[in-house]
Amino acid sequence: MSDTALEAVLRRDRAVVMAALVVIAVLAWAYVLWLATDMAMPASPMPAGAGGGMAGTDMSNMDMGGMDMGGMDMGGMDMGAAVAPAFRAWAPADFAFIFTMWAVMMVGMMTPSVAPMLLLYAGVGRKAQADGRPIASTGWFFTGYLAVWIVFSIAATGAQWLLTRFALLDPSMATGSAILGGLVLIAAGLYQWTPIKGACLRQCQGPIAFLVSHGGFRSAPLGALRLGIDHGLYCLGCCWALMALLFVGGVMNILWIAGIAILVLLEKTVSAGQWIPRISGVLMAAAGAWLISRAL
Repeated sequence: MSDTALEAVLRRDRAVVMAALVVIAVLAWAYVLWLATDMAMPASPMPAGAGGGMAGTDMSNMDMGGMDMGGMDMGGMDMGAAVAPAFRAWAPADFAFIFTMWAVMMVGMMTPSVAPMLLLYAGVGRKAQADGRPIASTGWFFTGYLAVWIVFSIAATGAQWLLTRFALLDPSMATGSAILGGLVLIAAGLYQWTPIKGACLRQCQGPIAFLVSHGGFRSAPLGALRLGIDHGLYCLGCCWALMALLFVGGVMNILWIAGIAILVLLEKTVSAGQWIPRISGVLMAAAGAWLISRAL
């Protein structure tokens, strides 16, 4: 690429960054939609715990007392395999599969809400850098941001394994206990009102204030990476409780996923964003109390 062409690209840094974010978000959502569709389709054969019955399972060598599944024809790993605690323990491939699912889902959910920060970062970089590195440093910033959510995905995978271990998830990967679901809703609703939530949300709502308070634009890869991690940690502190709600509505419930992603986006981008978590928190707590009251 000639110097003139390169300079033209750098002058359009915001368009380049936005195009990259759109592609990343679309690919992530396409993967999530594919998984959800695949999960909704009947699999053959399928572990009994994943399908709600024993159809499609080779019972010839199954020892229910010792949970010996040597005779089960798995027919390849599928989403149902990770929600069948009564029939087999997770293999390393299951952990890898569920972790990938969570990681891609976090990328799809969080990329739209971090877009204003990334566009500002690229714009500031263009004005601050005479040698023209705003796109590269923005990429490092985004990498640091996503690294935080990758680590969260590891924790979410562990939480899903634990819930599966105690048979607390149904085939849609939602909690089968109304009481547990209600408690999660109440806890998430109360967290929406905490000072920690408010402090983290203010950092996410004010990209300029965040940059100023953290030393401004960084051109060096390591500096941009660390700054992205810092922003990701604020975002995690703001949104982790909302992500826990995926276990209430279903980890692969597309409408539920989209609803949480929209709520996160509104909290970060709407001028009255501090009221949005308070209103949603009241609604979450009320819904949780209603679920518990029905179960008692």
